[in-house]
Amino acid sequence: MPSPHSPHRLHRLRLRKIALPALPSWLPLDGFILGLIGTVALAVLLPVSGRAATVTDGATTVAVGFLFFLYGARLSTREALDGVRHWRLHLTVLVCTFVIFPALGLAARGLVPYVLTHPLYTGLLFLCLVPSTVQSSIAFTSIARGNVAAAICAGSFSSLLGVVVTPVLVALLLGGSGGGFSADSMIKIGLQLLAPFLAGQLLRRWIGGFISRHRAVLRLVDRGSVLLVVYAAFSEGMVRGIWHQVTPARLAILLGVEAVLLTVMLTLTSYGSRKLGFVRADRITIVFAGSKKSLAAGLPMASVLFGAQASLAVLPLMLFHQMQLMVCAVLARRFAARAPEAAVTGAESGSEAAQARTDSADDVDKTALTRV
Repeated sequence: MPSPHSPHRLHRLRLRKIALPALPSWLPLDGFILGLIGTVALAVLLPVSGRAATVTDGATTVAVGFLFFLYGARLSTREALDGVRHWRLHLTVLVCTFVIFPALGLAARGLVPYVLTHPLYTGLLFLCLVPSTVQSSIAFTSIARGNVAAAICAGSFSSLLGVVVTPVLVALLLGGSGGGFSADSMIKIGLQLLAPFLAGQLLRRWIGGFISRHRAVLRLVDRGSVLLVVYAAFSEGMVRGIWHQVTPARLAILLGVEAVLLTVMLTLTSYGSRKLGFVRADRITIVFAGSKKSLAAGLPMASVLFGAQASLAVLPLMLFHQMQLMVCAVLARRFAARAPEAAVTGAESGSEAAQARTDSADDVDKTALTRV
């Protein structure tokens, strides 16, 4: 019988801690998703308008700036730089996130208008442009006995680049479909997204300790800010009457299209990483980091990039987020069940080192809004 302090037992306890769900395992929705659903329902029943809408928009602007300041303060560039030596893996993940995903999104243009309406397609393309996640990619990679250290670095690379790359891709690929991109709108993006993020990065060495000590409180601030963004966007949609464009049949079709998109990306990352000669642990990292999209980063970006059209723009991302969590949770457990003993042993040592680095750098808190 293994000792209660054996490395294998300690590793299993650590994974259990990372993957602990916020709600009972039989419930297919996590607490934050339920909060999002409740916020959308509130916006449908009690949308803000007039002066109240003006105040809400101002609060949303401040909340988005504060969110990206916190993202910058939490995200450790050291973790990203430490992973440069594994450049082939990170380049593969970045290509999946910012090249293959957008290419599939552009290919879906052929579904308009017979399968998807143009506003829903805009949202679908937007989800293809946002960066990958950090928290859930690490958790799924750990459960599946993959390369956890590489998952941390891959998520860091994607998040760092996404602050700049996602707005640029939206401007290039969506153009007038968003908020009407111009020099003024790009300045607004820089002031609301990039400037707070860079300020957080510059101040990280001085405020990192404070953030680490108050991570639970700041996590609530994160979630509250994102819920405020969702409430403002969906209220605007109700006032403008754009929700009459979305029927239950359209939503079902959208879910089907996103299921195909997720299946294609999981297939490409799985077989593609094998063809490129990556070892098993690295292939697992590529599958989970290369097929996922960040709700925490995408929602605030959409409020800035799309303005009044943000409600329909974020709907596909919200649906895709929940779908990817459910599907990847199943896949991670299947990977773990098929893991050879050597892979398990290697994952244990890798996870111990990666966990220590993650705890010290607070990278996991970067996307505390996403969970397994």
